Amino acid sequence: MADTSPAMLVVSAHAGDFVWRAGGAIAAAALRGERAVVVCLSYGERGESASQWLQGKSLEEIKAIRRGEAEAAASALGAEVEFLDLGDYPLIESPEAVATLVDVFRRVQPTVVLTHPLSDPYNGDHPAAGRMALQARVLAQAIGVANADGSYPSPDEIIGAPPVFFFEPHQSEQSDFKPTVLLDITAAFERKRAAMECLPAQKHMWSYYTDLAIRRGVQVKRNAGPNLGLPHETMGEAYVRYYPQVTDVLA
Repeated sequence: MADTSPAMLVVSAHAGDFVWRAGGAIAAAALRGERAVVVCLSYGERGESASQWLQGKSLEEIKAIRRGEAEAAASALGAEVEFLDLGDYPLIESPEAVATLVDVFRRVQPTVVLTHPLSDPYNGDHPAAGRMALQARVLAQAIGVANADGSYPSPDEIIGAPPVFFFEPHQSEQSDFKPTVLLDITAAFERKRAAMECLPAQKHMWSYYTDLAIRRGVQVKRNAGPNLGLPHETMGEAYVRYYPQVTDVLA
């Protein structure tokens, strides 16, 4: 029988995206004792590694640096991480890439999926990752869709229909990102900050995403109601739920 214990799957276009955009959610899941698996489709070796290129590093050296940083960041969050090395700038959508992701979905059996939203005018790799994640989620539910090696899945390998949450892009307004879910990450923020500091090539992002967590934390408190008792220094992350929530009670 397939494992039904909570498991979070995060599909990240580049090796750093999951830290800035979903580090709080990942760390919170780990603190609850849940499994969190991050899949980096690329290392971000071409588009997000300018400092290493300026130092004259080779492509393979840059990939190794990015891999090491992402592994350290995932460890700080309490997550597993794996790399598909599909290349970036551009990240090319392909049947082969989707098939590999289908295998990941079936292996992890996620109960929740986090990935990029489908609009980002500044970086086409991000919506490409989101589209492939959504396609893989659907295909991984179908027993008639083969695994990447051509074999057909057993009933235990078929996934259910995990909810999908889009995490916040870097420039929300330009991407028409309107949060529908505000996540309290106060208890997890220390881990997120530690993970951010594992990415020294993007040090300018540390303060940006700390400030964003403060602003989203204000919105968490504002929307939580008067009796939740949230601390003054509440930190938050914003998400959009892609599929409808199913419930018998409106709350």
